[in-house]
Amino acid sequence: MKQKQFSLQDKDRIIEMAREDRTPFEAIELQLGIKEKEVIELMRGNMKASSFKMWRKRMNGRTTKHSLLRLKDVNRFKCSRQRAISTNKISKR
Repeated sequence: MKQKQFSLQDKDRIIEMAREDRTPFEAIELQLGIKEKEVIELMRGNMKASSFKMWRKRMNGRTTKHSLLRLKDVNRFKCSRQRAISTNKISKR
């Protein structure tokens, strides 16, 4: 399979979305136009072999990575408990 050409920023975004457990592959395809097989190929080429194997093992059978396997009432890309990020505020701990 011939891999599409992506900018470094696009590759970083695809990898970030793919590593996130709650982002389905369909969302990646919708936003960036890359299918699941191509995402896996990109991950394989840009991760260490051991990291890729751990990622694939974690993604296998994960219902949150496929829209068809999700519960019907889940129609979002992010966790409902995740707060919106504001660029003007500094976290005070």
